Amino acid sequence: MMRQRTVKQRVSTTGVGLHSGQRVELTLRPAAPDTGIVFRRVDLDPPVDIPARADRVTDTRMASTLTAADEGPGREVRVATVEHLMSALAGLGIDNLYVDVTAPEIPILDGSAGSFVFLVQSAGVIEQAAPKRFIRVLEPVEVREGDKWARLEPHFGYRLEFSIEFGHPAIDATGQRFEIDFADTSYVREIARARTFGFMQDVETMRSMGLAQGGSLDNAIVMDEYRVLNAEGLRYDDEFVKHKILDAIGDLYLVGHPLLACYKANKSGHALNNRLLRELLANEHAWEIATFGEKREAPKLFAFDWSTA
Repeated sequence: MMRQRTVKQRVSTTGVGLHSGQRVELTLRPAAPDTGIVFRRVDLDPPVDIPARADRVTDTRMASTLTAADEGPGREVRVATVEHLMSALAGLGIDNLYVDVTAPEIPILDGSAGSFVFLVQSAGVIEQAAPKRFIRVLEPVEVREGDKWARLEPHFGYRLEFSIEFGHPAIDATGQRFEIDFADTSYVREIARARTFGFMQDVETMRSMGLAQGGSLDNAIVMDEYRVLNAEGLRYDDEFVKHKILDAIGDLYLVGHPLLACYKANKSGHALNNRLLRELLANEHAWEIATFGEKREAPKLFAFDWSTA
């Protein structure tokens, strides 16, 4: 059968939060079958668990932020900027994991999911004695906000299509639209290393809002009015749109299980992605839980060794 996965052993790293600028230690630990992805604020006494679920997303300004509870002391306990780590976990097929953090934000590391992929690969991946559970989309679901939209459609596998429009010369010179089907394309090679990006003219405004305190040329693509300022340039010719897909994969993994679906979006972001998940989950006829007794019954992409896919 298709089995759930976790990491073989504990592994840790240290970095700073992109928006908080705080130093944070992050540790990935194995978790039992059907645990899901659980963030744990170990800097608090006692530690507080925050499940990685769509209904726990409470802030989507520039990142996806999870909150422990709607009421009581837990409503003040948060973990922010989870999308890059969640993207790596989705790309590598990790179902169950404890993520210990010593601050209210995941470290940004190099601004992509690549460092998290390396961290998981360093820990190793093991299969568990429980069937892997998927959310299979049965009916189209769509959300819109002006000219921005996001949609999930039935698909026997996992496919994403994304288009962007920033009206900036450095971005306009790159690919504005990208499609990827993980049945024949590697997440690790084609998506994981795409970095977050921002504009110099927005930095002062963002910092006045308490955002981007830890941002730098080491963890983001930064642009002035005309060009990319990073000396090394871009990692991919279409790195901007690929990073939006990377973010979407992380946001969508907050549904709690791998999706069997085609995701299509135009100018979507964390807020719209979360609205899409809530719309899906609210429509009980639009999805079902699926398992596969044999790998040959599953979509092609799930037959890969996901630790290197």
